[in-house]
Amino acid sequence: MLTAKQKQKIVDKYKLHEVDTGSSEVQIALLSEEIKRLTSHLKNHAKDNHSRRGLLKMVAKRKALLDYLSHLDEKRYSTIIKKVGLKR
Repeated sequence: MLTAKQKQKIVDKYKLHEVDTGSSEVQIALLSEEIKRLTSHLKNHAKDNHSRRGLLKMVAKRKALLDYLSHLDEKRYSTIIKKVGLKR
């Protein structure tokens, strides 16, 4: 789980305006960091099925947000893909 300081750093980096905490870009960035953390955890604990299920749910949520953003605004979509470092 990300700490509050880590989350705040990510929010500050990806926010669209001053009080933005829930835009698609911020949510995608937060999910991506949590996915990276869980992926490294599962490399060491391969039989942790509870965490694996949570990881799969996060990946699905991020994909849904990315699909939504790609239909809403292609420019914002491509920008967040490059910033976060995802392949599409």
